[in-house]
Amino acid sequence: MARLFGTDGVRGLANSELTPELALSVAAAAARVLAAHDRSHRPVAVVGRDPRASGEMLEAAVVAGLTSAGADVVRVGVLPTPAVAFLVGDLDADFGVVISASHNPMPDNGLKLFGEGGHKLPDSIEDEIEALLGADVTQVPPRPTGSEIGRVRDAADALDRYVAHLVAATPHSLAGLKVVVDCANGAASVAAPEAYRKAGAEVVAIHAEPDGLNINDGCGSTHPEQLQAAVVEHGADLGIAHDGDADRCLAVDGEGNLVDGDQIMAVLALDMAERGELTHTTLVATVMSNLGLHLAMKEHDIALRTAAVGDRYVLEELRAGGFALGGEQSGHVVLPAHATTGDGLLTALRLMSRAAATGKPVAELAAVMERLPQVLVNVRVADKAAVAASEAVREAVDAVTSELGEEGRVLLRPSGTEQLVRVMVEAKAEATAQAAADRLAGVVAAVA
Repeated sequence: MARLFGTDGVRGLANSELTPELALSVAAAAARVLAAHDRSHRPVAVVGRDPRASGEMLEAAVVAGLTSAGADVVRVGVLPTPAVAFLVGDLDADFGVVISASHNPMPDNGLKLFGEGGHKLPDSIEDEIEALLGADVTQVPPRPTGSEIGRVRDAADALDRYVAHLVAATPHSLAGLKVVVDCANGAASVAAPEAYRKAGAEVVAIHAEPDGLNINDGCGSTHPEQLQAAVVEHGADLGIAHDGDADRCLAVDGEGNLVDGDQIMAVLALDMAERGELTHTTLVATVMSNLGLHLAMKEHDIALRTAAVGDRYVLEELRAGGFALGGEQSGHVVLPAHATTGDGLLTALRLMSRAAATGKPVAELAAVMERLPQVLVNVRVADKAAVAASEAVREAVDAVTSELGEEGRVLLRPSGTEQLVRVMVEAKAEATAQAAADRLAGVVAAVA
């Protein structure tokens, strides 16, 4: 049976796969499991959501599940995922629940859980929660009654607390910068424009009118085209594109060119190194980060450690090594000194702070890294294990790697959910990368 928790919580089609009954059960089980790990007091949970229509329904179910298990609930309403993670610690709560499906289409929704301090739950705790869902009724603790039932309150100052935290983490005033922010009609629609204005920027907000149905609909970080046009139209210094729950961001320079997560990390790494904030002079990225990032960091004597794809693996590497900066090409960037998870608003503020402090346009800052052409070919196979064990595949990879030298890179990665092997090749010229990727894909297909 497939594991209920994926790489980023429980996710599915709302009211079909992710039903109110499931949401209630997961919330109740989470409260029981987390309370069992600390019996010293009555657990308190922070609950927030993005503006999807189904979030209203699922929020009610989550609150019912938590209170039925004896947990008190602090509702914070529509806020970015990283805001809820921050508020778990700021409000001294025991854990948090975010109802969001991030960049997924509106019909989907999800449940993300944060433990004490706003950290993502380890697999072992998720497994305990999942085991309790399938436990015999005699093994489930009795439900509380009377005064032991959880209570609910709303945190009217939740947005103000989060914005104040973001502004305090911004090293330099943004006065003189004009930014267009695409809020994806999502959770950042109020928070992002307010935070950027309070940090000193002139702000033009687009796609900041969520109606429950239009989240991520042709806008935000997965569809940056309108933002690119708006930056040029408004003569802005830059643009910021968030996803539906604002745990990530991409940028657009003043000329309308996209600046991805790798480039943002390169800019922040140099900034933090100059400030003495880049612990162990090390950046953490994933195996899918562009070779250009590796070359740029090497040129500036910054070590680059790689983790598996997924922000949770970046987080694990950051925590294990005590590093200060990590992230993904998609725009998930983590600054552990200020956040326990990827925070798109914090990332944007740090990027804008660098631009304001140096007086340099974003295009010039991002030019520290040359983004090499990257070609990805998905090969459908019958047996991923056969590909991993194949001598012919190994020899082909070694041959292409040798041909590309230091100006190219090869990565073969099996899909975690499908019978696919992903062949990724980077090279100085796109034609070279494409030819190498096609050649390797042919070898993979032949052995599997």
